[in-house]
Amino acid sequence: MDDPSGSGGWRFAQCFGDKAEVEDITEGASATTRGRGTDLNEPGPAADIISTVEFDSTGNYLATGDKGGRVVLFERNESKKGCEYKFYTEFQSHEPEFDYLKSLEIEEKINKIKWCRRQNSAHFLLSTNDKTIKLWKVFEKSLRVVSESNHHDGQRPLPPPTSTSHLRLPRMTPQDNIIAAVPRKVYPNAHAYHIHSISVNSDQETYISADDLRVNLWNLNISNQSFNIVDIKPVNMEELTEVITAAEFHPSHCNLFMYSSSRSNIKLADMRESALCDKHAKCFEEEEDPTTRSFFSEIISSISDVRFSRDGRYILSRDYLSLKIWDVNMEARPVKTIPIHDHLRGKLCDLYENDCIFDKFECLWGGDDKHVLTGSYHNYFRIYDTDTLNDVVLQADKSAFKAKKMGGPLPGKGGAKNGTKQNGLRDAMQLETLDFNKKILHASWHPRENTIAIAATNNLFLYSAA
Repeated sequence: MDDPSGSGGWRFAQCFGDKAEVEDITEGASATTRGRGTDLNEPGPAADIISTVEFDSTGNYLATGDKGGRVVLFERNESKKGCEYKFYTEFQSHEPEFDYLKSLEIEEKINKIKWCRRQNSAHFLLSTNDKTIKLWKVFEKSLRVVSESNHHDGQRPLPPPTSTSHLRLPRMTPQDNIIAAVPRKVYPNAHAYHIHSISVNSDQETYISADDLRVNLWNLNISNQSFNIVDIKPVNMEELTEVITAAEFHPSHCNLFMYSSSRSNIKLADMRESALCDKHAKCFEEEEDPTTRSFFSEIISSISDVRFSRDGRYILSRDYLSLKIWDVNMEARPVKTIPIHDHLRGKLCDLYENDCIFDKFECLWGGDDKHVLTGSYHNYFRIYDTDTLNDVVLQADKSAFKAKKMGGPLPGKGGAKNGTKQNGLRDAMQLETLDFNKKILHASWHPRENTIAIAATNNLFLYSAA
C-alpha cells in the first residue's frame, strides 16, 4: 500500500524539551559565555542544547547529554502501548573547569555517552567532556527515616523515659525510593587534546577514548592508567597533516577497532599485532577525482563519524557531502555512496564563512543493518534503505507535534531511487531559505526496533515505524 503521507511509515511519537521558538538558541553559541545569563550559576538556553544521544543495549533506556554538563535518562513507559518514554533521572556529570597551565577553559559540555553492561539492577554509563571521562552508576535507592525513638513514637512526642524499661531502640522505616547517580570511576589527565570519541569493547571490560592525535585503551576498573595504542603526533607539529576524527570498537571482535581521519580514510587496527597500533591492518580509502578538486576538498572529505554495522561486516562513514558504506573485505572503494548535501556544493564559500562547513554530522545503522540515518540542516534528517537507496526525508520541528495534536500527517516525504517522488521536504531542502543554525548532528537508533531519537537543538524528538 502506498504511504499517503510520504513518511515511509515513520510517525512522530514524542518530544521532550521546550516546544517554543528556539531562534535565539543555536549550536553556534559563544563558548566563553556558555549560554548562561547574568547569574553564572543559572543555566542559560544554550546550556540546554543536546550534544549527544544514546540508547542502551535493550532500548528500554535512553540517555542524553547537553552543553550544560548534564545527563538526562529516560525509560520506556511499559504501561503505554507503542513507543513512549518517560523521565527517569537527571544528574550533573561535568562542571566547567580551568586549565591554569595552559590558560584554557574546559567546557562542561558532554561530548559522548556510552552505556556499559548492567549489573544487577544498577545501570552503568560512561560520559566525557573534552578532558575527563567518568563512569556513573545509576541505581534505585531507598530512603529510610527514624519512625520511632525514645522521644517520638511516629505519631506524637513522648515524655523522657524514666527507667531503663521504658527505653526503646530507634526503628527505621522506608520512606521513599529515589534514583541516585554516583561516579564510580574518574579517568582524568590522559588526553592533551579534546576527547571526541569513546567506545566500549565487546568484552565489557575495556574501552577506548580518542582525541585528535591519540587513541587510548582503558580498563573500566582502573582509572589511573591507560595504554596509548595509536599516536599520530609528529615530532614537529608543523608537519601535522591529519587528525583523528572518530574511533569505534568492532561489535564482536574485541581485538579490532577502527579510527577515521581528516584525510578521508578509515584505518582498521588489530591489537594482537602490536602494543602500538600505528601500523593499521586495513585502510579504507577512495581515490580522489582530480577533476573535482577545489579549495574545499580536504575540508568536505574529512570523515566526521564512522560506525560498524551490528554484524561487523560493513562500515558506515559520513563526510560533509555524503554517506559511504564500506565492506570490511574491500578497501579500495565503498560499495555504496549516498549523496546528502549535493545541493550545497554551490554554497561552500558561504558555508566556509559561517563555519558550517566544519559541522560534524553523525551517522547510524538501523537495528536490522538494512537502513542508515544521518542529519542535515533546517532540522531535516534522512533515512535510507541500503538495498534500494529509497529514502525518507523528515523534519524534527514543531510541525511534527502540531500535526500529531491535530491528527494530521507527519511532515515528510519518501523518495524513490528513480526520482518518482520529488516533492515535499526533499524540494524544501534545496531552497535558499535553509536555516543553517538548525541542524541534526546527533541521533540514536533503538537496537531492536524502528525507533529513533533525534536531538534538535534543545529538543529530543522520538519517531517510530511499524
